[in-house]
Amino acid sequence: MNTVRPPSGTGRSAIRIGALAPLSPPGWVEAGRHLLAGLELAVAGINSEGGVDGRPLELVVRDTAADPGRATAAVDELAGSGVTALVGEYHSVVARAAASRAAELELPFLCSSAVLDALTDEQTDRVARLSPPQSRGWRLYADFLLDAGHTRIAVATEPSVYWASGAAVLRDHCAARGGSVVELDARALTPAEVCDEVVADRATALLLLVGQPEPAVPIVRSARRDRRLAGLTIGAPAGQPEFAGWQRLLGGDGAGIPFLRYLPERLGPLGRRVGAALRERLAEEPSFVAFEGYDTITVLAEALRSQGVDRTREALAWGDVEVDGTRGPVRFSRVPGIGVLQWDEAPVRVVDRDPARPDRFRTLYTG
Repeated sequence: MNTVRPPSGTGRSAIRIGALAPLSPPGWVEAGRHLLAGLELAVAGINSEGGVDGRPLELVVRDTAADPGRATAAVDELAGSGVTALVGEYHSVVARAAASRAAELELPFLCSSAVLDALTDEQTDRVARLSPPQSRGWRLYADFLLDAGHTRIAVATEPSVYWASGAAVLRDHCAARGGSVVELDARALTPAEVCDEVVADRATALLLLVGQPEPAVPIVRSARRDRRLAGLTIGAPAGQPEFAGWQRLLGGDGAGIPFLRYLPERLGPLGRRVGAALRERLAEEPSFVAFEGYDTITVLAEALRSQGVDRTREALAWGDVEVDGTRGPVRFSRVPGIGVLQWDEAPVRVVDRDPARPDRFRTLYTG
């Protein structure tokens, strides 16, 4: 629970922005750290140039720890303290709880990195999202598998609205093209038993719809060492291999596992500059989540500049915002089936870590 304050001596009162991120277990702390690094870097850059209309930005950070109830309580607290808007969050189920409460309180929320399609039950003008919806990314992932000849796909999964939604997207999209998806309960099966089921089902791909590092890492290790599965494609559409922690835990076993990455194949000048600054701040390669964090503040700042900074109880017109982000021009629109304003052109690729150079990523499929 910390506040990132603007430099002293800025004169005018700060624009306070509530920031949500998973910064302690069982949240994915590595993702939260990258998200916060992007948010903080963008705030520092804007403040160094005079802030927004002469007022500095101030991040009021709250740790959600992947807990929807904790996130809802944080939204209530931040709204009560008079923040101008909310930003952040990585875990989809947590972001859904935060978005729903923010909409109820009529507090603007720009969601950085969560992908669950149903981010709110009802359509709202209060919430916008930078990351692509799960249905878009996971259909692309299904096409990647099917085009590569995988028609029998196994998914190791755990109970969660997010995992269930992803499994449904894969199942429906594969069925429409003659493929099949079988679900394996990762709670009830040991990693070795998961491998047995993959062999029995004659699946040629095993997807990890499970938490990181447990049980994702043990399942990968077991599959890599099972001679019966020598030709198996292991996949992780949710992006577990994106982070350096994956490589540290698995080494070479963690390479060659396709996942969804929300970065263009080549960054432009802004993206390269921000990437270098993020790399220095994190002391490791920045993930796409760090870029999402940076773009979140860039977009919010532009909305405040163009529409006014004193809008705590007034909807920001997200649809009127257009700004150059690190990953391309950001503009929001209404997307069928999505209740929040959506950046519909967010980049999506299927990539993996190169087995010859696990610190490098290879593009395998592009949407």
